[in-house]
Amino acid sequence: MILIGRSKWVPPRRWKLWSLPRPALSYVLGVDAVAVTITALALASTISGARTGVRPSEWAAFAVLAAASVLHLESARGIERRREMAANSSPYTNLKSLWVFAGLLLLPLSLVIALIVVSYGYSWIRVYGRTIAHRKVFSASTFILASAAAAAVLRGGGLIAEPRVPTGPFSLLVVLGAATTWWLVNFALVIGAILLSSPDATARGALGDLSDQLVVVAGLGLGVAVGALQASYPWVVPILMVTVLTLHRDLLLPQFQRAAGTDVKTGLATPAYWANAVPVELARAETLRSTVGLLMLDLDKFKEINDTYGHPAGDQALKAVGQSVRAEVRQGDLVARVGGDELAVLLPGASETEVLEVAERIRDRLSTLTVSVDTTADETALISGVPASIGTAVYPDVANTMDQLVLAADNALLSAKRDGRNRIVAARPNPPAVTDHADQPVD
Repeated sequence: MILIGRSKWVPPRRWKLWSLPRPALSYVLGVDAVAVTITALALASTISGARTGVRPSEWAAFAVLAAASVLHLESARGIERRREMAANSSPYTNLKSLWVFAGLLLLPLSLVIALIVVSYGYSWIRVYGRTIAHRKVFSASTFILASAAAAAVLRGGGLIAEPRVPTGPFSLLVVLGAATTWWLVNFALVIGAILLSSPDATARGALGDLSDQLVVVAGLGLGVAVGALQASYPWVVPILMVTVLTLHRDLLLPQFQRAAGTDVKTGLATPAYWANAVPVELARAETLRSTVGLLMLDLDKFKEINDTYGHPAGDQALKAVGQSVRAEVRQGDLVARVGGDELAVLLPGASETEVLEVAERIRDRLSTLTVSVDTTADETALISGVPASIGTAVYPDVANTMDQLVLAADNALLSAKRDGRNRIVAARPNPPAVTDHADQPVD
């Protein structure tokens, strides 16, 4: 069967949702409650509105869009898993908006909500895994609120009866206004959740790469095309479906490339991606007569976490460490997982002083980091402090090649370990060899 779950069922009482800060928890539950209310009102309107029930043509359009959404998710599920892991602390963009907005043009709001439930229900079971059900519930809720707002814009613009596809300049403006409203509402709700869930998150970091939002814009545009074709030439929709599946990877190419170099457990760069990035940065620094800083981090108590709570708990702690490290570096810096519990940070253009400042911020943050983990005994444990030893090196001050730079930072890391752990050691340039000229013949 195609709907075999990817992970075991996690009871709602054990969802990570309950470990959110109180403001974030209230916000998420509030959004979910509003979505439930909208769903109830939409269902009541469909049953007891101006017309009773749903027309056969609308059921047929719903079936087509639901099947297309499921097929789309299934065909792209591998890359979608990796992309969501890489998103971490920024909005996760996808093309579900395509089918939902097409539904807004063709269906009553109650069936649009049903389409959202089908899409996110399938995502939960098949694509992302059952352990993050609360995140899918919240994402579905933001879709419902965005769809209700967009439906209000369509009605306000005079597009009341389905299908509500643009047939002239004015109706096109109304549809574009509805699409813009849908995007803004969904985006704002997600940004709010990110900022409230991570007190240390900045607005700039929460916004993520705005170019990623072009994926959503493209999805909304394709949704208009699918809706128009379904309303007038339904047998063309399967052809457009093939086009959508083909374009999916092209629309997500930048994200696909990032995901291909992303460690699935932490969302950080992989060793291979990092190894390719270092020589590129060194070559650029040589051309610009600039510097490149390198941090090598090794967690001091990671084995203890694994031995005490189990490897899944260790993975959760490592992911929290990765997020904390990324929060303390600049936008263009690269954080990678280069070993089991060893991380590397590349800081292009950073001086030794700047490198040490970043290292100290990371060391201080990790030494006070509190992580909630799931133990092998099906309980939740609180880990207080995940200290790290850090070695630093700067190109070209202490090294001229990638191998020399990594070796210098590694040696400094070993010194930090030997000197008592939870500390920073900076690599120093080797002193120049001293040549004794006393016995040299004089011409």
